[in-house]
Amino acid sequence: MLKKLFIWIPFVVLLGLIALFWKGLSLDTDKVPSPFIGKSAPALILPDLLSSDSTVDLSQWRGQVVLLNVWATWCSGCLLEHPVLNAMAAERLVPIIGLNYKDDPVKAKAWLQEQGNPYVAIPNDANGNVAIDWGVYGAPETFVIDKQGVIRYKHIAPISLQEWQNTLRPLVLALQQEQIP
Repeated sequence: MLKKLFIWIPFVVLLGLIALFWKGLSLDTDKVPSPFIGKSAPALILPDLLSSDSTVDLSQWRGQVVLLNVWATWCSGCLLEHPVLNAMAAERLVPIIGLNYKDDPVKAKAWLQEQGNPYVAIPNDANGNVAIDWGVYGAPETFVIDKQGVIRYKHIAPISLQEWQNTLRPLVLALQQEQIP
């Protein structure tokens, strides 16, 4: 009797592994939950990439809905996303702040001259310390921040026009309608 029970153990273990793999493959890796959703955005005061004499302080946009896009020239996904960011910026619906992440400032400036500049400001996080405070895994990542400075959404991976139209744009419009207490 006991021998028959041991015969079934590998089968049960195999079924468990198949269930785990099935669950893992069905997860959308672009929608990694962030512990920062619903919490105040971490402080962000960094040198301005385009003007070494000034700084960018995220708090200056308090009262507005903003997007914070993490990007770098070494990021291939950022190159794919950049035309979409340019199209989003052309709408002038929401200010886009471009957090330049662990990048060479000379290469970043050349990139913006070649690809266009969709950003209203570009804080330079040369060593990536501020990005750690934001829970950034890599680039590109985009945060939607409401009028009170609360992170409402995080998108990991390049933004497509479809994601802008179907997800981010409606969220930005809804947040812009919210009244500040």
